[in-house]
Formats: sequence, C-alpha cells, structure tokens
Amino acid sequence: MLLAGVLAFNPLCLGILYDAFLSGEALSLNIWGPIALTGLAVAALIVLLEWRLRAFILKRRARGTTTT
Repeated sequence: MLLAGVLAFNPLCLGILYDAFLSGEALSLNIWGPIALTGLAVAALIVLLEWRLRAFILKRRARGTTTT
C-alpha cells in the first residue's frame, strides 16, 4: 500500500490524473480517462485483497492454528 501511495503522488502520475479528469481537451480526456480509471480499480482491488489477507492471518493467529 505504501508503494501504491508513493507511485500515485509522483509528478508523472499526477500529470496523468490531471489529463484524465481535469484537462480541457476532449482527446486527452478520452485517452487518459479509461486508463486512469482502470489503474485506480486495480489499485483498489490490490488494497482489498491485502486487507482481506491480513485479516485472515490475524484471525488464524488468534485461534492458534498452525499449518503443520
């Protein structure tokens, strides 16, 4: 999650997000919009999977279950 945050706030990514949602050019909006939305959806999916995996591991440790 930390890596995703660092990547999201670098100048290149901020430029892409600006072009995707705030640009005055229709061509730029049409090109970068779907790409940015797909990237955001993938990042959200990764965060959701990581959260679910961490919750599963914590529950398993609380029960004291081992894999052997």
